Amino acid sequence: MLKTFSIGGVHPHENKLSAHQPILAAAVPPKAVILLGQHIGAPAKPIVAKGDYVKVGTKVAESMGFVSASIHSSVSGKVSKIDTVVDASGYAKPAIFIDVEGDEWEEKIVRDTTLVRECALSAEEIIRKIADAGIVGLGGACFPTQVKLTPPPSFKAECVIINAVECEPYLTADHQLMLEHAEEIMVGVSLLMKAVQVNKAFIGIENNKPDAIELMTKMASTYSGIEVVPLQVKYPQGGEKQLIDAITRRQVASGALPISTGAVVQNVGTAFAVYEAVQKNKPLFERVVTVTGKSLEKPSNFLVRVGTPISQLVDACGGLPEDTGKVIGGGPMMGRALVSLEVPTVKGTSGILLMNRKEAKRGEVQTCIRCAKCVGVCPMGLEPYLLGALSENTDFERMEKERIMDCIECGSCQFTCPANRPLLDYCRLGKAKVGAMIRARQAKK
Repeated sequence: MLKTFSIGGVHPHENKLSAHQPILAAAVPPKAVILLGQHIGAPAKPIVAKGDYVKVGTKVAESMGFVSASIHSSVSGKVSKIDTVVDASGYAKPAIFIDVEGDEWEEKIVRDTTLVRECALSAEEIIRKIADAGIVGLGGACFPTQVKLTPPPSFKAECVIINAVECEPYLTADHQLMLEHAEEIMVGVSLLMKAVQVNKAFIGIENNKPDAIELMTKMASTYSGIEVVPLQVKYPQGGEKQLIDAITRRQVASGALPISTGAVVQNVGTAFAVYEAVQKNKPLFERVVTVTGKSLEKPSNFLVRVGTPISQLVDACGGLPEDTGKVIGGGPMMGRALVSLEVPTVKGTSGILLMNRKEAKRGEVQTCIRCAKCVGVCPMGLEPYLLGALSENTDFERMEKERIMDCIECGSCQFTCPANRPLLDYCRLGKAKVGAMIRARQAKK
């Protein structure tokens, strides 16, 4: 029997419309808008000024603090200004604007595709190169990778787990990346193992991707300590805690770090980026993005330069369909509606979903009927109906006691609610408020 996580979960329609579409290089934009906060933690600090000429791969902003990440230019040209731009959240955020001139790369980046398997660097040197390259988790959370690879001294890593699940409906970027770059990913996994000094790695792939399982298993057979683990299809299996549970049968306690189970989890796209950074000296300035939707003319997977406007990607798929109701950054479960198609892509942009009006329309909100479906599907064992009511009534102190900070914002509760209650919206609001309360308390100490 295939493995899966033990608590909750749902089965939304997969809608993998862009599956097996080859990765196409998106056109270089005429102007790139590179946000300074593309990761969890402190935004990066600009180290360029208006009028400076930068190349592809030039560091344009430096990490500020332990939990932060450097930012590199994805284009070559002149910095036109450092200003604010509305990002995917709908708020104005600082960014570097670059007018593109040609496509000149930094000389240190090795651009040939010859596989480089061996690495003589030490664990510390690998982590330093990963930090210099500005690599973050590409599964969505965008946690700086070097931080995950340097756990607190009280914790000991026992294995690396690679998240190749891609359980979010519609998205196919990771699947196609495995089909086209399996061996580079294997080298990246080996580098991550060396960085955290473990001799075992597991690659979790759901069994709706049999071709990826077959190919990755074949490739893993020539690499020491790497095992591909086929998983039962169930959302949100790509959640860090759920994936650890599915593969190792270890539970992350409430409030504890995932490393407490001995596992260091990284996305499969991150493993590929680690390969390119360590073996090819290539910073993270581009990634694979799925652009999809039922009314879209050509759902596709693109290799996209960071800072490319989303409108350009939509145009490359045939343009905005007339019946578009919402444009979602990410997938339908955890993604968020965008305020504009001019929002620039960032390191965490895994997909763009164009929902038609029928799909986008929310059902009429009704009174909770106490059916407890939301409780049954919550992968964290929470009571979403209660958390939603507490958030609606601004009882954030009680929300903290009811473990709102354990919520992973997967949307399973809202997906299954027959009363169409906006449970995810309430949980997100409450989690943000409680998080601010906790930070304020800690600041007073």
